[in-house]
Amino acid sequence: MVFRKYKTYWVSEGIALLFIFLFTYAAINKLIESETFRLQLEQSPFLSSFAWLLAWGVPLIEITVALMFFSSKLRLVALYLSLLLMILFTVYITAVLFFADSIPCSCGGVIASLSWNEHLVFNLVFIFLAGLGILIKKSEHK
Repeated sequence: MVFRKYKTYWVSEGIALLFIFLFTYAAINKLIESETFRLQLEQSPFLSSFAWLLAWGVPLIEITVALMFFSSKLRLVALYLSLLLMILFTVYITAVLFFADSIPCSCGGVIASLSWNEHLVFNLVFIFLAGLGILIKKSEHK
């Protein structure tokens, strides 16, 4: 029982570190390339009306969620917000894949080199990790 608890602790910490890295990396790239990010959002048929708001709002939300992972009291909330963000990003990618013509990726850095299908798989992995993290965190509270 102790080994299992120890193992789930490290899995939970690993998931938190992955999300901290992902959201910090993505937010910094979006902020550094804020003009490019905004212009790419303006090219989206789904997001163009909200491009300016999203260009600043998404990185700020990503940084906020990443910081929340550092608080044990906010960790479960951070996991739920991560799950929500990843689901929203996945819905957007799915809409692009099925309903849009060629749309540039508004991601930054290494993630921008992924195809839309690879983005979808990447997001699904992080949705799984957020769900797993939520299950582990909830089991700790019992």
